[in-house]
Amino acid sequence: MNPDFAVQIAQQALWVAVMIAGPILLAALVTGVLVGMFQAATQINEQTMSFVPKLGVLVLVLFIMAPWMLSILTDFTESLFLNIPGWLG
Repeated sequence: MNPDFAVQIAQQALWVAVMIAGPILLAALVTGVLVGMFQAATQINEQTMSFVPKLGVLVLVLFIMAPWMLSILTDFTESLFLNIPGWLG
């Protein structure tokens, strides 16, 4: 097997992982910054104040983005399986 081929497959897999994790991480980042600014402005240092909103936003993002994430994963997996004969022969 060609080393460039393995690098290309790994690169595609990493890109899929970034596309799937990106919306979740971005939502957590924005929520954390907003909650941190609110806590700094009000001087409220309650731990659940930062955890509960992040958890709620992450659940909401997963609920909204799950069909898109699943389609990205299935497209990548399907392309891998469909290309197996070409790689072997």
